[in-house]
Amino acid sequence: MKTDNAHILSALAVAIFRTNGALIAAGDALSAPFGLSSARWQVLGAVALAGQPLTVAQIARNMGQTRQGVQRLIDEMERQDIVCFENNPHHKRAKLIRLTEKGENAYAATMQQWNELAGRLAADMQAEQLSNAIDCLNQLFAGLDADPPQG
Repeated sequence: MKTDNAHILSALAVAIFRTNGALIAAGDALSAPFGLSSARWQVLGAVALAGQPLTVAQIARNMGQTRQGVQRLIDEMERQDIVCFENNPHHKRAKLIRLTEKGENAYAATMQQWNELAGRLAADMQAEQLSNAIDCLNQLFAGLDADPPQG
């Protein structure tokens, strides 16, 4: 039984990789008219969904990305007035990241496009299916987080 589950999980991993590629391509297409990319949209989403400014390290942790990769995106977006830095009362060097008005508008416009696409994609799916998929992915993430492979 465990071997069967391992094969099924391997098939799930392949499906996740394929879906991730498709999501990135869709995100790039949806966000490009607003000066974003999938990666930038994800960073803006991490801050917007937090409801408060975050540090680069917090954004990276929430997204499962490296701090250096997120820092590069933040620096690019700061130069384009999509995000701004604020002093952090809890840490002198780790600035807080906030969306500018331009960033909020770009994020909102991208989310509107995404919500339209998500509505079409979800039309033939059941809420229980989607909830089970979320639970499965969260369990897989927790397992990988608790037992990361040693390289």
